Amino acid sequence: MTTDLVAAVDIGGTKIAGALVTGEGELLHRTQRPTPARESAADVLRAVTDVVTHLTETDDWSRVRALGIGSAGPLDARLGTVSPVNIPNWRDFPLVEGVRKVVGELPVTLVGDGAAIAAGEHWRGAATGRRNALCMVVSTGVGGGLIVDNRLYAGPTGNAGHIGHISVDFNGDRCPCGGRGCVERIASGTNIARYALAAGWRPAAPDGDATTAGVSVAAAGGDPIALEAFDRAARALAAGIAATATLVELETVVIGGGVSQAGEVLFAPVRRALAEYATLPYVQGIDVVPAQLGTDAGLVGAAAVSWQESGTFLPWGEAGN
Repeated sequence: MTTDLVAAVDIGGTKIAGALVTGEGELLHRTQRPTPARESAADVLRAVTDVVTHLTETDDWSRVRALGIGSAGPLDARLGTVSPVNIPNWRDFPLVEGVRKVVGELPVTLVGDGAAIAAGEHWRGAATGRRNALCMVVSTGVGGGLIVDNRLYAGPTGNAGHIGHISVDFNGDRCPCGGRGCVERIASGTNIARYALAAGWRPAAPDGDATTAGVSVAAAGGDPIALEAFDRAARALAAGIAATATLVELETVVIGGGVSQAGEVLFAPVRRALAEYATLPYVQGIDVVPAQLGTDAGLVGAAAVSWQESGTFLPWGEAGN
């Protein structure tokens, strides 16, 4: 195994994390800054370059051969630009150009955060050893990434696998993306809670938790409205999974993010609905499993993509052959 390292940065709407990553996926010299998401484009870039600068000042920086960046999107990996929905002042923002001012000629790879998480779970998480997988994050939004034929498939722009914006209800509510009835508009944590509250659910205590976590607890206790909210979300997720599996023949679906902490309150209805929607012989029997890497998935995955693109070695080897 190589003694070289890659640097990894994970950019989200609330935090910007960084680390150096070994060929075994170990994270070294972790660092983190809050994302100044509502501040100027320059302020957000400064937070990113602060993270990268911290990494360059470590004793191990001389061993770094490349930098991988996973960012909220959409983005255009070809141009090195990002337009995250949750960072409103970054529109077609030249992120790679800005980071190069810190790292010089070091190779830089940019990929969407969903794709990064998929690469991480495939290398060191719940999709290890699977040749074809969809890895999803169900949280305040719904994102994802695809492993096809044992490699990350991010697409030309780095956005492939974004299951949250597959339409599963053509007459559904307008989504912030501009579409209608998107998976995210139904199944995100925000929208699970929104639906439950609109249907009359309330926390047991006046000052109780009215978020998706509270709905999850109520559903586990048998509350019918809370159960319906999760069943509705599960059907949207299953419809998106079934459509994706029909196109690319999945073996495994990995679900992470805050909503996945509901456990079987979410996973059981997803599996039931998927059995109803995925009926062709080649899409039956897909495993639906919880993610394993938690909040480290983005960093591990950005590193995996960087290893792959730099040509140093293929992080997941020949797993699944």
